[in-house]
Amino acid sequence: MVLSLISRKGIKLNIDVFNGDADGICALLQLRLVYPLESMLITGVKRDIGLLSRVSAEAGDELVVLDVSLDKNRLPLSELLKKGVSIFYMDHHYSGEIPVHPGFTSLINTDANVCTSLLMDAHLKHRYSEWAIAGAFGDNLGAAATDVGKSIELTAQKLLVLKRLGICINYNAYGTCIDDLYFKPDELYRQLEGYESPLDFLQDKSEVYQQLFDGYVGDMGLAGQIKAEYATSTAAVFILPDEKWARRVAGVFGNDLANLYPDRAHAIVSNNRRGGYQISVRAPLQNKVGADELCALFYGGGRKASAGINDLPYEQLTRFIVAFQTQYK
Repeated sequence: MVLSLISRKGIKLNIDVFNGDADGICALLQLRLVYPLESMLITGVKRDIGLLSRVSAEAGDELVVLDVSLDKNRLPLSELLKKGVSIFYMDHHYSGEIPVHPGFTSLINTDANVCTSLLMDAHLKHRYSEWAIAGAFGDNLGAAATDVGKSIELTAQKLLVLKRLGICINYNAYGTCIDDLYFKPDELYRQLEGYESPLDFLQDKSEVYQQLFDGYVGDMGLAGQIKAEYATSTAAVFILPDEKWARRVAGVFGNDLANLYPDRAHAIVSNNRRGGYQISVRAPLQNKVGADELCALFYGGGRKASAGINDLPYEQLTRFIVAFQTQYK
């Protein structure tokens, strides 16, 4: 969502654009702990990735973009650079050709075992690694998150707490619209903002976490009753009902299945309320490739290990399943 612009009277604007999931939120939390400033927030639900089209900025304004595909925002990015807006871009999704411009700085790494929170952790020289760990767990990078936890000598119990928090923050981002969520992503960011450790947040605002955790447990219980529409040893498709809980749980349900069956790819199909399907694809954890390529065939996108399709026409579902079978046979 976009915060209303006020009359600036020549004052430079600082604008933070970020994906509303755990990775985007936790990356921004780290950045603003090291470089605190008042900024306009532009974010949305997990699949709301065309965020740069919402930016109204002028020469001299400074823009930070986190965990948002450059390739999906290429045109508005180009227009902002032409206006003289300074842009810092950090991401781990497919980017395509990266612009070369004096006002543009980027840190983009598409390795399947990297997320934006981990990139930010390295960029800031590990100042607030606990937030990076929560973000990585939310992005289903459990091994990478655990490695960072070990490097700062976190106990197994604290790692588990950060894992649950990261999953819950990530869970909150899924849905086809803001009304599907428990918290608007910018509001959840404001709840978390300023805490140097997620553990301090949990101690101070346990009711926020508890609301998310209770919702997550309830929704996952309902998802656990859904049987696969199609399943082999290498690929499985689950079709969820047209309910709010199903739209909320699609991403974390896919992550959970990927962890339970690391040799199998998964596709979670849910209704998008626009007359089509929204699909979350998870490549096998033992072979994190192909999800982005598969979804690109249907005008979707994402990462090698995790990608999605926002609007698949109902009549193309069979075609998608055939392509999914072929990708992960």
